[in-house]
Amino acid sequence: MIGFPVFPDHDEPGRQGHGEAATRASVESALHAAGDLDAREIIVSTLGADIVLEGFVRRHGDVERAAEIAESIVGRGHVHNRLLRR
Repeated sequence: MIGFPVFPDHDEPGRQGHGEAATRASVESALHAAGDLDAREIIVSTLGADIVLEGFVRRHGDVERAAEIAESIVGRGHVHNRLLRR
């Protein structure tokens, strides 16, 4: 019987790995690609299966817009928004 190698699931909540790095990179890319948001001062990190947004935005509504973008990737309830408007 030929077996298949078993690879760890890096997307499991709370596990460090490629899945978290890829998710963080996807959120960062989406934030920077948004034409209606200045994301230069937004820091994206992971907290288990969740995304944390920290830093500063300049315009009214940008805090909510950044959260919407992140939620479109990781889902509602998985974004901790700690952004402040200057």
